[in-house]
Amino acid sequence: MNRCLSIALLFWSVCSLTIADDRPNILWLTCEDNNVNWVGCYGNPHADTPNIDQLAKEGFQYMHCYANAPVCAPQRSTWITGVHAISMGTHPMRSRYPIPHDKIKYYPDLLKEAGYFVGNDRKTDYNIGGRDDGSPWDTKKTDWESLKNNQPFFMVINSTQSHESKAFGDVNQTKRDPQNVRLAKYHPDIPVIRKNYAHYHDAVKKMDSEIGTALKKLEESGLAENTIVIHNSDHGGVIARSKRYLFNSGTHCPLIIRIPEKFKHLRPGDPGSKVDDLVSFVDMPKTWLDLCGAEKPDYLQGKVFLGPNKEAREYHVSFRTRMDERCDNVRAVRDQRFLLIRNYMPYAPWGQHLNYLWRIEATQAWEAHHRAGKTDAITGRFFGTKPPMELYDTHQDPDNVHNLIDDPKYSDDVNRLSKALDQWQREIFDAGLLPESEVVRRSEQSGKTIYEMVRTKSLYDVEALQSAASTAVEQDPANLDQLYKNLDSDDDGVRYWGIVGLFNLQPKHEVDLNRVRACLEDSSHHVRVMAAWILYRDGDRQAAQKCWNELLESDSYASLKIFNVVDWIGDGIEPYRASMKKCNFSHNGYVDRMKEYMEIQ
Repeated sequence: MNRCLSIALLFWSVCSLTIADDRPNILWLTCEDNNVNWVGCYGNPHADTPNIDQLAKEGFQYMHCYANAPVCAPQRSTWITGVHAISMGTHPMRSRYPIPHDKIKYYPDLLKEAGYFVGNDRKTDYNIGGRDDGSPWDTKKTDWESLKNNQPFFMVINSTQSHESKAFGDVNQTKRDPQNVRLAKYHPDIPVIRKNYAHYHDAVKKMDSEIGTALKKLEESGLAENTIVIHNSDHGGVIARSKRYLFNSGTHCPLIIRIPEKFKHLRPGDPGSKVDDLVSFVDMPKTWLDLCGAEKPDYLQGKVFLGPNKEAREYHVSFRTRMDERCDNVRAVRDQRFLLIRNYMPYAPWGQHLNYLWRIEATQAWEAHHRAGKTDAITGRFFGTKPPMELYDTHQDPDNVHNLIDDPKYSDDVNRLSKALDQWQREIFDAGLLPESEVVRRSEQSGKTIYEMVRTKSLYDVEALQSAASTAVEQDPANLDQLYKNLDSDDDGVRYWGIVGLFNLQPKHEVDLNRVRACLEDSSHHVRVMAAWILYRDGDRQAAQKCWNELLESDSYASLKIFNVVDWIGDGIEPYRASMKKCNFSHNGYVDRMKEYMEIQ
């Protein structure tokens, strides 16, 4: 009996070694905040990225790869779980709301179950509560000898050299000729912006050098022939109107994959080729699990984009909500050519002041240039409010400056893309169809995580909210009766979209102010905020100011929205200073940032 057991164990051990030898190591070299325009092999003649360019010659360069979120924390929520952040409630920047960890594993957990040694060097930022970011990893540093002894491995090495913060500082420090940069069409051609481009090119060069060092170490360790190498940024960026925005500049990312000869059956073509497949960042965890022979749970929302189990992708979706102290709510859907953007808060300007973004000299110079009246329809648009919908032909207009939404020539594309976005929102249970703090309030009152709450129809009716939001965003006076009907709904989320719809129609169309005034007593604080704004625009500032001040003094869960509204109005903060000073509602600390910006001591 013991002899049989020994033989069985020996057989299992040999089989395990064989399986391990037949599976690739994966080295994932990520970087931060840069889109394709900062990388030489993607066509910028001024980029200085020789190591990445060489990797593209040896591997495969994906031409249509896009981030789901244009900023790190929600994108990394999506990566670590394989579930869209906006499907879990982890989409607002630095929110750390919990998810059901008993239902959703992190992809390194699944890799470890499949026998992989997993490591992550320097970057987590998963924006998820209830679990330490470092917990799923076997190691948090790169030790090549250890990797050699722990094959197969999956190792993430992240370079911070291209992070947005590297665009801070004195732009005059660059030694690069600021004439040798390629400005985006939406940026005015002024010296400070050119110098900031040059300054950031310096940062990207340092990032490329770190990528080169990692590739050299891989070669020297003798691991290259067994290792698939992946390189991409975590989202776009980094000069203003890129990171945090759903245009190409914020989501179109480099993706290069090198596959050694041993695993050539996984190659999508000949080395050095360019791949036109549409790839969404949510696809990556499922693809890595598939390549490694690991379990792919049903809750994963991506598609396998590489190897024999490849799944075709027709559309990619991106999302944006609150970024630090600034409220917004946007979705985007695209195919390889067209980009459709839906703005759920068209009254919020693109270029609203955000403390971190305004630390970049180019942002400050751009705003000053605009305030001096020197921008035009393209370079000044950033500082205006948004249209409800946008459509861009990304082949003809990669900088996304010519909105085609009203051109009847593209009506079929608008309808097609809009239907695809609607279907996606229903399928993934879009948790951003209400203001963030309304969603959190429902979650806490129900005792469920946001992930679970939005999947409970009695607590969060996705289709009802989606329909009410669509009616509100259309800005069609023919919808007035439906908007009033929505104000009578038992669902405070539907009522919210009813009042937003009235706000969107006013002042071009007359609305029933008596119905609006009644909303000042609504149980939803966000309904009250928007009702007060309608009255403010109609001239009843006293009623509006009374409403907002009372909410602030009671530490309303809508406090951050009120701070934003007062700033958007631009009439000064004196009527609110006392209540703003008294307000202690933290909203993840961003109310304090608004106080700092508004100089409220």
